[in-house]
Amino acid sequence: MSESRFSKKGKFEIAMFGRSNVGKSSIVRELTGHKVRVGKRPGVTLKPTVVKRSDLVVTDHPGFGFMSGVKERKQDIVKDRIVRGIEKNSDEISLALLVIDAPSFVDVVGRWESRNEIPIDIEMFDFLAELEVDTIIVPNKMDKVENENEELDEIISRFGLLKPWTKWKYVVAPSSAKKGDLGVLKSLIRERLHDSKRDDLLKYL
Repeated sequence: MSESRFSKKGKFEIAMFGRSNVGKSSIVRELTGHKVRVGKRPGVTLKPTVVKRSDLVVTDHPGFGFMSGVKERKQDIVKDRIVRGIEKNSDEISLALLVIDAPSFVDVVGRWESRNEIPIDIEMFDFLAELEVDTIIVPNKMDKVENENEELDEIISRFGLLKPWTKWKYVVAPSSAKKGDLGVLKSLIRERLHDSKRDDLLKYL
């Protein structure tokens, strides 16, 4: 998607999705300067966290997927609420960030596929694509990856994208939020803001 589907008027909402413990809160903090309160264990929070900077809105949705110590029923509630929320508000989402844990992603996908199940991250990516929501894949914790290019090639292939990952630089943003390394992600968000004729919001990133 070369241009955003949103005009100059109205809010520009960035919606963040991802499994528990992938570093979404750290990314929100680095993007906005707002420290997000997190629970002592995954799955405690069911409601999104919203950070507003004028018309720029960052919505951090609860983590989905397996949550240690959280009942399966509650995990399903989290996923269902996220899905229903996306279906209801997809027209209001200017940009989605799908955050994944880069060091463990390929292994996690492999375990799901060995059970003939679709990993929830990939299911979410396909779901957002079906709704035509512009989505950036954010492999976080890249500082813990030994061979960046090889790992990113493996990651994007799991999403059905052809290697090498460098062909997808408009939709893949390698990051290390805890190290403060969000340069690529910020650059891609700025491109979207410019395409949307919202250069007035660039100062908030």
